[in-house]
Amino acid sequence: MAFRSRRTMDPAPALHERALDDLRFIRQTMEQAAAFTAFSGRSLVVIGVTAMLAAVIAPVAPGTGTWLLIWIGEAVLALTIGVAAALQKTHAAGEPLWSGPAMKFSFSVAPSLAVGALLTAAVAGTAMAKLLPGVWLLLYGGGLVSGGMFSLRVVPVVGAGFMVIGAVALFAPVESGNLLLAAGFGALHVVLGVVVARKYGG
Repeated sequence: MAFRSRRTMDPAPALHERALDDLRFIRQTMEQAAAFTAFSGRSLVVIGVTAMLAAVIAPVAPGTGTWLLIWIGEAVLALTIGVAAALQKTHAAGEPLWSGPAMKFSFSVAPSLAVGALLTAAVAGTAMAKLLPGVWLLLYGGGLVSGGMFSLRVVPVVGAGFMVIGAVALFAPVESGNLLLAAGFGALHVVLGVVVARKYGG
């Protein structure tokens, strides 16, 4: 009897604590299942336009000092614009930038970008530098295809477009490198930006 008395006197977990635990679980599950939608359509259009300008002013021969300076500068500018716009969009929506889907997207794209940076450093100034436009487009496209599994449906489609242009760039004449980079990093970013702006809130 004494044992039963002590057992009945033990306080059961409060109902509100159970409810909070359930809400945390539901929120975490929904966050993991959601898609990364922090893209800013307007910023993607701006990135596309700056890439087209880079293609116009860059020398024809890939891998030269000036060519690399212009395109690496364009990459840094594009990354800055994209991150700043994503921060602004998520802040306006009252959502954290580094949610589960954002982390998955970022870590899916990052390896391709890291490989591209290493290959650029390895072949810059050599005869193989002529392959850089194709390599950049292929790796970036592959990153978007992978990361797009955790993002908007249009993202992997655009990534596949980058890969097609990159494949063409590998076998195209050297002097067409800037044009193909403009088609990928320029035109495809503009197309993606317009779609995002119209269908996914700016």
